[in-house]
Amino acid sequence: MTVRVRFAPSPTGMFHVGGARSALQNAVFAKQQGGVFVLRIEDTDAARNRPEWTEGILSALEWIGIARDTYEGPLFQSSYHAEHTKAAQQLFDAGKAYYCDCTRDDVQARADNKAGSAKYAGYDGFCRDRGLSAGEGRALRFRTPDEGVTKVVDLIRGEPTFENKLIEDFVIARGDGSPVFLLANVVDDMTMGITHVIRAEEHLPNTPKQQLLWEALGKTPPVWAHVPVVVNEKRQKLSKRRDKVALEMYRDEGYLAAAMRNYLMLLGWAPSGDREIVPWSVIEDEFRLDEVNPSPAFFDEKKLRAFNGEYIRALSVPEFTEACAPWLTGPFPTEQERAERGYGITPPPWSPEAYDPAVFGQVAELVQTRITVLSEVPSYVDFLFLDSPLLDEASWAKASKDAGILPDVIAALRELSSWDAESLKNTLVTVGEAHGLKLGKAQAPVRVAVTGRSVGLPLFESLEVLGRERTLRRLAAAAA
Repeated sequence: MTVRVRFAPSPTGMFHVGGARSALQNAVFAKQQGGVFVLRIEDTDAARNRPEWTEGILSALEWIGIARDTYEGPLFQSSYHAEHTKAAQQLFDAGKAYYCDCTRDDVQARADNKAGSAKYAGYDGFCRDRGLSAGEGRALRFRTPDEGVTKVVDLIRGEPTFENKLIEDFVIARGDGSPVFLLANVVDDMTMGITHVIRAEEHLPNTPKQQLLWEALGKTPPVWAHVPVVVNEKRQKLSKRRDKVALEMYRDEGYLAAAMRNYLMLLGWAPSGDREIVPWSVIEDEFRLDEVNPSPAFFDEKKLRAFNGEYIRALSVPEFTEACAPWLTGPFPTEQERAERGYGITPPPWSPEAYDPAVFGQVAELVQTRITVLSEVPSYVDFLFLDSPLLDEASWAKASKDAGILPDVIAALRELSSWDAESLKNTLVTVGEAHGLKLGKAQAPVRVAVTGRSVGLPLFESLEVLGRERTLRRLAAAAA
């Protein structure tokens, strides 16, 4: 048997980090088994689907290392409507499904009369034996067994068992004849020959219903594996409305793909030994579904950021410089495009013609050791490509207490014979001592005057790269 797994996202929004984790797990498992990874786009929600979201899924997958030539697809659920309808008819013809004309209010009214309860308790099987045929407004319901249990064999969760009498006769086709997700999902998996379903824990409650459909349609259910739900620091399930969950946002903030996929694979699993940052080849070799922890997995953004910093520092300087390019030179989306998408790299504050790659090359290694995401790069180097620095008023208010040193600093620097970091430092030490200031105090107004901020790259290396003329001009402006 050839192992066939699938990843089945809906093109209704940005790409969720939890979905990215599931995609990676499916891709790794398929590769380990010499199997096939199928990408299926579940696009039957016509009101919410947008073509750009489908392209966003493909782009996001490619970014985390799932290239377009490594999977089968994308296949589109909407293309299999005929198969869905045929399966629904097959179940009806076999007496395993029946038509129902009950509204929710009808069901609720019967529940109220029976128990005096105001709570909807699920469908009561009223139409099971009425012998209704297809008709406008009549939904098709699956006839669940009255007795026994449905056992779901799950590689991660063991064998959760569900009492059949507690599973209501669920709808498999709406009143307009269109199949619902439960049926479409099962039929797609059958049609595409899926052998293993690796997906998020939130789908587990639907699994006994889907397994019953598999069996009713005469097929052997796939092997199930429900990976743990991803939660925030409050142990709440990650929510698009509340949490930063879009993979595209992390990409455009400057997280490296290698760091992101390493971290995502640690959500519920760990490689051997006391280590977390490992080569991808180790993950591909060691990952085991039956070793995944079923407990909720905490998506720790601070830890991810630290991971990313480690990956950035592991790059060679040329690799780092190349990785920085999207934040330095673009191309950049327009403000309108960023607003419509909800994400996008923000252009740096300098004009395109002002950027000099040779200048950046002189400070690249210094920048590399100080950042954790690539979007921080422009704020470290913008003073090199602007006519005047972007002044942080709070930093200047604090540093200007010692700004009286600036006229003497300017005079000393004008006389400096060699414009290099060591000579610049020695000069400032000497001027500072004459004013009774240690180096830390003496350099504070110089740093803010030249770079606009109180924190940044090493000051004297920055002055060396900026050059004598521009440095003196900014010091003079600050002194004035």
